[in-house]
Amino acid sequence: MTEPVTLAELTACGAHQRGHFMLSSGLHSGDYLQCALYLAQPRRAARAGGLLAELVRAAGLAPELVVAPAMGGLIIGHEAARALDLPFLFSEREAGAMTLRRGFALAPRQRVLVVEDVVTTGRSTREVFAIVARAGAEVIGVGSLVNRSGLDTPFAPLPSRHLLAAAFPTWPAGDCPLCRDGVPIAKPGSRPIA
Repeated sequence: MTEPVTLAELTACGAHQRGHFMLSSGLHSGDYLQCALYLAQPRRAARAGGLLAELVRAAGLAPELVVAPAMGGLIIGHEAARALDLPFLFSEREAGAMTLRRGFALAPRQRVLVVEDVVTTGRSTREVFAIVARAGAEVIGVGSLVNRSGLDTPFAPLPSRHLLAAAFPTWPAGDCPLCRDGVPIAKPGSRPIA
């Protein structure tokens, strides 16, 4: 299958960067995806949301709303929700914990699609799963712009759909060859590293 979004597209707009990066997961990588740079162009964002909505429909998923983790999932989550004609909620980090944005609520048994920009370890996505479960709602699937987890279905048994699969090596800090080579590191993500 041809990927609906290509790595070349992400590279052309500066969303795929090369260097030495500490990811939000704490892992190190020579590649970083700043999807906000890709999604900053409204037509691209609308196209990506529409393509993700098509994949969700083709999978037979029938969500009642979309929830995305802030910050990365905001734009792609909103655009996917718009293409699916569904309400959109987002989570935020407050006092170190992930919670739904004030004023937002989930209803028991609501069918939720979680949408993220990039899935690497899936930590932010799983934090949203916990919020949904506490409300008594049900996550029925996950969508993302990019899956860099290395797994076809990183949240199995839940179905996952993504617009691009990217396989970039990652390393724990102690095993990072870029650290050993003295390459300066950048920490561009939005989550504080503990």
